[in-house]
Amino acid sequence: MSISIENFVKTVYTQGKHPESDTKLSTLAGLLNITKAAATDMARKLDAKKLVYYTKYKPLNLTPKGNKLALNLIRKHRLWETFLYKTLNLSLHEIHSAAEHLEHATSDFLADKIYDYLDHPAIDPHGDPIPDKKGQISVSKNSIVISIAPSGANYMITRLFGSSEVFFDFCASNQIEPGAGIKVVKQYESGKMTEITVNNRIIVINKEISNYIYVQKKQ
Repeated sequence: MSISIENFVKTVYTQGKHPESDTKLSTLAGLLNITKAAATDMARKLDAKKLVYYTKYKPLNLTPKGNKLALNLIRKHRLWETFLYKTLNLSLHEIHSAAEHLEHATSDFLADKIYDYLDHPAIDPHGDPIPDKKGQISVSKNSIVISIAPSGANYMITRLFGSSEVFFDFCASNQIEPGAGIKVVKQYESGKMTEITVNNRIIVINKEISNYIYVQKKQ
């Protein structure tokens, strides 16, 4: 399978798993840095290969075959992120960027060896769940994005879903990482902003950031 096909299928999968995202061809084209015409051609091609369900003017959905391909690629990506983070002490953005390339050159055999070497991790350094060998993935149903978290409560960060360098730099600068405790002070719904405290520091974040930070309420 070509890298362009793998990236397209993986993007459809990840977009479909985020509540504030969509799988419209225009959106996918922007994320993959291709034209909408190229995205349409790819969608038709993948429909013929039974990897996506393509209907004109409708968002894309993966077929069971496409879903399996996406999860296999995501497994390799997140295993590499975990390996690079633990062994080379790279930043959250650096491991993501490197894994984007390594995932395509990794056999299932090598992925299984990395998985065993890392002692079977369930999540990667971003808090993202790692699919198992059978393509099964376990996602916490108790985690929500900060933008919809009720104010006045204490939470633990469980997952950083973003992928851009700016996002990870912001999180690193403000000690926003999986396992960190925060408090949602106030939701400014009209301004689409959220005020939080992290390590006794007050931070106001916009919806573009808060939609990609998952938290779970502390008991």
